[in-house]
Amino acid sequence: MPQQVILNETQIPIEEYILKNEGGPRQLTIVFNVHSEEYHDIAVLLYERTFDIKLPSESLGFKGTIVNYSTSLDNLYEPGQTAEYRVTLQEVV
Repeated sequence: MPQQVILNETQIPIEEYILKNEGGPRQLTIVFNVHSEEYHDIAVLLYERTFDIKLPSESLGFKGTIVNYSTSLDNLYEPGQTAEYRVTLQEVV
């Protein structure tokens, strides 16, 4: 089964994740691909900035907010384009 993260009930297949849980607020970095056909929906979702986060593979859930965000391509309006997104979410305590 592919890895996935759920942000506010939206399932996103992920390529990798890094979970930091070292005594402070948890921090989750996810890496996933966004295709031009789904760009608008993902952009609207990420603008929400704070999410109910679920990482089923770790049986983990928490409320978190985006603290870092990057993408390999900033023009996904052209059909057939794919960008790698890297988003870091930090637990809201």
